[in-house]
Amino acid sequence: MNEELIKKVSMLLSVKESQVKAVINLLSEGATIPFIARYRKEVTGNLNEDEIRTINETYEYQENLKDRKETVINLIDEKKMLTPDIKEAILACTKLSEVDNIYEPFKEERKTKGTEAIKLGLEPLAKEIMKFPNISREEIAKPYLNDKVKTVDDAIENAGYIIADMINANVKYRDYITENTRRFGFVESKKKKSSVDENKLYEIYYDFKEKISKIKSYQVLAINRATKEKIITYSISNDDNRMIDYLKNKIIKDKEFPLRKDVELFIEDAYKRLMFPSIERNIKNELFDKASEDGIKEFGTNLENLLLTPPIKEAVVLGFDPAFRTGCKLAVVSQTGECLKIDVIYPHEPKNDKEGSEKKLLELIKNYNVNIIAIGNGTASRESESFVADLIHKNNLDVKFVIVSEAGASVYSASPLAKKEFPDFSVEQRSAVSIARRLQDALSELVKIDPKSIGIGLYQHDLKPKELDEELDFVVSKIVNKVGVNINNASESLLSHVSGLDKKSIKGILDYRKEKGKINERKELEKIKGISSHTFEQCAGFLRIIEGTNPLDKTNIHPEDYELVTNIIKDVDFDLSLIGKEEGKSILDKINDNEIINKYNISKDKLDMIKDNLINGIIDPRNEIKKVKLKSDILTIDDLEEGMELEGTVRNVLPFGAFIDIGLHDDALVHISKMSKEFVSHPSEILKVGDIITVYVSDIDKEKQRVGLSLIK
Repeated sequence: MNEELIKKVSMLLSVKESQVKAVINLLSEGATIPFIARYRKEVTGNLNEDEIRTINETYEYQENLKDRKETVINLIDEKKMLTPDIKEAILACTKLSEVDNIYEPFKEERKTKGTEAIKLGLEPLAKEIMKFPNISREEIAKPYLNDKVKTVDDAIENAGYIIADMINANVKYRDYITENTRRFGFVESKKKKSSVDENKLYEIYYDFKEKISKIKSYQVLAINRATKEKIITYSISNDDNRMIDYLKNKIIKDKEFPLRKDVELFIEDAYKRLMFPSIERNIKNELFDKASEDGIKEFGTNLENLLLTPPIKEAVVLGFDPAFRTGCKLAVVSQTGECLKIDVIYPHEPKNDKEGSEKKLLELIKNYNVNIIAIGNGTASRESESFVADLIHKNNLDVKFVIVSEAGASVYSASPLAKKEFPDFSVEQRSAVSIARRLQDALSELVKIDPKSIGIGLYQHDLKPKELDEELDFVVSKIVNKVGVNINNASESLLSHVSGLDKKSIKGILDYRKEKGKINERKELEKIKGISSHTFEQCAGFLRIIEGTNPLDKTNIHPEDYELVTNIIKDVDFDLSLIGKEEGKSILDKINDNEIINKYNISKDKLDMIKDNLINGIIDPRNEIKKVKLKSDILTIDDLEEGMELEGTVRNVLPFGAFIDIGLHDDALVHISKMSKEFVSHPSEILKVGDIITVYVSDIDKEKQRVGLSLIK
């Protein structure tokens, strides 16, 4: 562990050095972030998952930065080109990109105009010119003329290429122009004459100009995608004349110098051919890196809120995957997620068998006591919703329905995992099951799907794939461990995100369940193949056993604390059978916390955690969130009027606004400008995915089938 880096991280993140040390130590010993966050609070000073991860990432980044600085200094030194200024600039860098920007002019290149001129023996001439001697072009060039360099103009021109390389490699000049471009430069985009943008998706960027310092991340991502699709051209601009004048003033010491006009041309060549194209590339990379980082964070936040969608417990759900020609696939799913029945109906064009479809759907509802119908929001969703609503009204059924996002359902349905789960089902039948299950328990179902396919991000397929995957994996693991997993019915996908478990230990659990039928207590885990004492320590607290031998096994209390808990409950006359009951709460509310804390030398946080679990039993953070909004009727765009008050569910939160499900086929947009009378820097300050909110209709565009909403009455 590097003490210097510990101090650096402590300073950068404004956390105590002891906290940084504790995190790095625990992680190096093999502890997982969820385990540290929940069961080592006393060691880390109560840090949460995000704080622990940030400390780890910052420490690793600083390690890489330190190593990269040393490498680049050595590489430049080997070329005999390292100066005190360059070394000082490298050591002062705070980002890896800054180090690489300094190193860029020194990288090995196969052939440049400057390197070719050096081969002609003109480097001494270039150095002589930059001393600004008071002699003519002919006098200074004459000694260098030969069979390969035949004229004075040839000698001066080629020496100029070497001088251009020298100017381009000057750290101070590059830093000044880079910073000036960041502050005063512009991002510009123009539509390509030959390009076709049928739906005018990128219309706003056909003739676009925005200051680099003010451009939004989502604009950068849109410009990048439109450029990849060859709809627009994209450039960085600055006041070139002012930058060239800056270089001239810095470089030319003698205004009466005979070769002044030549050197001015060399400076202009250095700026236009070498320096600015390089700076433009670097700034474009910086803009994309920042936009990707913001997009990844946004995606992670939306995914976290989506995974925390409260499960609909004790409900039989009918998954309804709409379609026209191939029929609507139906899947009845039990309260425990078991698929009870698969069927298909043809209520729409071209068959239009409404009577037969109604009869079949009624039979399924009555035979299986269906409580809720989950309708996918894809093709024929609008028509299917109308069909279901009419059936409910006509038959006076005590059944609700809800539109469920199909995003990712088709990806899952064609995956090896889905084929393994339902080998005899078609892709569409698996999709209907997935739609039903994601309503019952979004977390358990959505962990089976690549998060990039869930439809809650912005330009997610353009973001940095490695960093995006890391963020999404972290978010899923964080939520899975926060919620906890019922070890006796958890899928392989869900178990793969549990702290400490790997493929070997998961296979051991699944094989053990197959052989024994049920795991009755946490300590049984230690008998399972692939679960070492270390694995048990990391995973045990996150694996719940409902109705097992030991009532503590359904709580978040770790087995390492069972002896402590047993002693405490003896002191306060609390029986484990009272976990989660009102009688138990009244006993625990009366105990003297200070006496317990002093007797067992534990922190108040530890005691509060124990009491909280004994009072509540199973703690599920999803229970604190508003439930999914169920419907019994339908709404069309023709039913809307400006000013109408509606209730909706937040589906996606983006930098410019949020998309709200108000019951239409397509979600409606609340623009950031219509969220509050006060300034809002980002919609996430007010809304998150899954929120059920009151909105007001502000704009209706029937031609484009778009609805604008406002949070302001």
